[in-house]
Amino acid sequence: MQRHNDSESRGAIRHDWSEAEVQALFGLPFMDLLMHAQALHRAHHEPNTVQMSTLLSIKTGACPEDCAYCPQSVRYQTGLEREELMNVAAVRDSALRAKEAGATRFCMGAAYRSPKAKDLAVIAQMIREVRALGLESCATLGMLNPAQARELKAAGLDYYNHNLDTSAQFYGEIITTRIYQDRLDTLDAVRAAGLNVCCGGIIGMGETVADRAELLRTLANLPEHPESVPINQLVKVPGTPLADCADVDPFDFVRTIAVARLLMPRAHVRLSAGREQMSDELQALCFLAGANSIFYGEKLLTTGNPDVAADRNLFARLGLTPEALNGTTAAGAAHGAAMATAAGPVNATAAAR
Repeated sequence: MQRHNDSESRGAIRHDWSEAEVQALFGLPFMDLLMHAQALHRAHHEPNTVQMSTLLSIKTGACPEDCAYCPQSVRYQTGLEREELMNVAAVRDSALRAKEAGATRFCMGAAYRSPKAKDLAVIAQMIREVRALGLESCATLGMLNPAQARELKAAGLDYYNHNLDTSAQFYGEIITTRIYQDRLDTLDAVRAAGLNVCCGGIIGMGETVADRAELLRTLANLPEHPESVPINQLVKVPGTPLADCADVDPFDFVRTIAVARLLMPRAHVRLSAGREQMSDELQALCFLAGANSIFYGEKLLTTGNPDVAADRNLFARLGLTPEALNGTTAAGAAHGAAMATAAGPVNATAAAR
C-alpha cells in the first residue's frame, strides 16, 4: 500500500505541521486513514485499553460568557438551574463513587469566566481530597493567570482542561466574550506551572473541514502536545444558538479522531461529549481510529452520557480493558505482546518506541 507521508507513518513527534499537510490527512481514503491511525496508536499505547475519567459539575450555570454551544451561559434560556459551588465533602463522596465504578481520573468543572480567589481556595481542598483517594485530578475552571495555575499545582492538581473549541478563524462565530489568544495564554500559564494539559475542541458547530484541520494543527504545533485531547461532538441543547445545527456525518467525526491520533501520537485522545447520541458501532470506529479515553458515568457537566452498565457492556463486546493509573493493564500488556508478534509490518513503528 502506498504511504501518504513517511514521517507520519513512522510516528515522528512533530510541532511544525503545515495547513496543507493536515488537510491532506483529512483527505485520505477512510480505510487508509484508520489503518495509519491504528498502527501509530499501537506504537505509542497499549492496544485495547481505554483511560476512564469521570466529570462532575462542581458549580453550575450563571456563566457570563456567550459560548454558543453552552447551556450554562447566563445569556440563554435553557432551563438549567443555577447551583453554587459544591462543598468539599460532597465532591469527595462523588469522587469515591467514581473510583468504585472504575474511573482513574476525576475531573471537576465549574462555570466560571475565571475563578475568584475564595472559590479557588475551596477547589484546592477538593483537589487534595481527590488525590487522597488515589485518583488523578483534573479541573476546568475557565481562564487562569500564572498565579492561579501555580496555586492549583501546589494543591496537587494533575491536569487542567481548557479547550480551544475550534479554529482561530471560526472562533468569533462561536464566542465573542473572549478572544482566541486568551485561551492560548491560559494554556501557557498551565504548562508553565507544571500541570498536564487537556485541550481539544467541538465538532459539529457549523465549522468546515478546514476549521477542524486548523484546530488540530494548532494543538499539534504547541511547544508540547496536550497530554489529553478531548474530541467532543456538539450536544445540541434547546435554547442555545447552536440548537439547530446540522448533524455531523459520523465518518467525518471518526476522521477527526484519526487525524488527532496521527498529529499527536502520544496523547490520550478522548471520545468526549456526545457519546450518548453515538451508536456502539460509531464508538467502536472511534476506538479503532485511536481514541483511548472516555468520560465515564451518567452526566458530563450538564449533558447526558452513556451509563456505566452500557459502557461495561460495550467494552466487553469489543474486548477493551480500562487503563490502570500507570497507563497499562496486565491484560493489555499481554495482548500487546501477542499483537506485536502477529502484526508484522503494520506494527513496525512499535520497534522504534
